[in-house]
Amino acid sequence: MTSSVPPHSSTTPVANLEIDEQSARRIADLLTQTVDADEVAVALFDAGGGRWGVTIHFRAAPHENAVRALVAVAAGPAVAKALRFARVAAQDWVRESLAGLAPVAVGRFVVHGAHDRAGVPVNRIGVEIEAALAFGTGHHGTTRGSLLALDDLCKSPPRGRRSRRILDLGTGSGVLAIAAARALRRRVLATDIDASAVRVARANARLNRAGAMVEAVKADGVTAQSIRQRAPFDLVFANILLGPLQRLAAPLKRLVAPGGRVVVSGLLPAQANAAMAAYRPLVPERRIDLDGWTTLVLARRTRRRGTSI
Repeated sequence: MTSSVPPHSSTTPVANLEIDEQSARRIADLLTQTVDADEVAVALFDAGGGRWGVTIHFRAAPHENAVRALVAVAAGPAVAKALRFARVAAQDWVRESLAGLAPVAVGRFVVHGAHDRAGVPVNRIGVEIEAALAFGTGHHGTTRGSLLALDDLCKSPPRGRRSRRILDLGTGSGVLAIAAARALRRRVLATDIDASAVRVARANARLNRAGAMVEAVKADGVTAQSIRQRAPFDLVFANILLGPLQRLAAPLKRLVAPGGRVVVSGLLPAQANAAMAAYRPLVPERRIDLDGWTTLVLARRTRRRGTSI
């Protein structure tokens, strides 16, 4: 999305917009899903009166028409036309774009930056995400839906017990792995196809004093030795998109222990039935619709004699 024009050494390109909250979140979701996190960061700010500010920080000069096209897909052509591009004084562009983000409270969890560390209530589990590492801040509807699912599972553990073996597939910033490790007090295997994301997850785990409980490794899919050695899993998070979820369904189902749960996210509401079909005979237990995204909790029934998944 960037042009061949070299960025000015003393300034950095940004785009600004003020709009309703729902449209602002749709824009942020689409940009973070489609553009490399190393190239763009999106910050949302409550401007009051039901209006939200959107600030898009670019590492290099953007192709304005390409940015407007994405915004138009998310919120319509009129909104795209209202987008204003500018240059501001150079600074740590990722940190500045995320520093103003408000903490995200989801059930017993609060996902926050360093600037809100002291404000986490004593009865909540804080998950701090380093602002300089832009692989996920907990604001996205898919992450929040997965945290809600985890919060619910913490309240009512399957068969009266806590999950013993946990996998976070496509961990990104490590939010879900850290939250699960701290809430359930269990070790979590966190994997990602992106080596940079793995480094981010490790750093965030150490930041949250969960480095000994979260093992982050690079793995493509679910056939890696590190995954097979630890299977079967009692709890699996798969916060990825429908396509990969469908491709991984057959081998992933075999990694789930009897009575185990799979939390799948990254789904549009219209894709929920396709995901459930791919993961049969896992049984849908809960559906969470949030900010235009759907999260599903699927359960593997306790194995009966003579049957298998």
